[in-house]
Amino acid sequence: MAFAELNGVSAYYDVTGSGEPVIFLHGGFCSAEVMRELSEQLSGYAVHAPERPGHGRTPDRPGPFHYDDGVADTIALMDVLGLTSAHVLGFSDGADIGMLLALAHPDRVRSLVHISGNLRPGDDVYRPEEDHAAAMPAAESERVSLEYAELSPDGPEHADVVGARILHMWETEPAIDPASLATVDLPVLVMAGDRDIIAPEHTALIHRSIPGAQLAIVPATSHMLVRERPGLVGRIVQEFLDAVPR
Repeated sequence: MAFAELNGVSAYYDVTGSGEPVIFLHGGFCSAEVMRELSEQLSGYAVHAPERPGHGRTPDRPGPFHYDDGVADTIALMDVLGLTSAHVLGFSDGADIGMLLALAHPDRVRSLVHISGNLRPGDDVYRPEEDHAAAMPAAESERVSLEYAELSPDGPEHADVVGARILHMWETEPAIDPASLATVDLPVLVMAGDRDIIAPEHTALIHRSIPGAQLAIVPATSHMLVRERPGLVGRIVQEFLDAVPR
């Protein structure tokens, strides 16, 4: 357990395992715990798991949330830790940050695992509303809320403030042109659950827009596939990372 001063906030991060660095970027309103079981599946990699402002053990900071701030915070952490480059694995909001990171700082990203992310807001990006219960199970949402209450230094009563700002970000960001993904020149694995809240057509758009990208649709999983099947997701990620040229 450690903290680093990043762009005006004392941000939590931890490092587990050893080997090549992989940065895990969690989802919105989540903490590093959402991918803890997944990180335990990997062998031969040092998993660096930061928590963004207003998430997990990192205190909130004033102002709206933006994905670009997540990019800046990730680069700042890499600089603090002396990581010139690293593999990046992002889930949900973390996937959006990871994609923006790969576009803006390709020299810092060795490979990208993009799990359940999106390129823009819009009704057509998500499954129909009647499918949302299966795509984002209530039990998983409750677990994330309980973790916020247990971990947040701002106290459980701050959850509504954070939630409202995350929702505003989801309604207005990101804004990634699919055509811009043609410039991504690094190994990319695009992954989603077969019942993911991200519409399968949107996941397919991301995959086919990136030259040479791989696609993995994980069976019997929702948007929370990283928690529902960490063993299977971990095996897929392990094989992908192991195949990245050294």
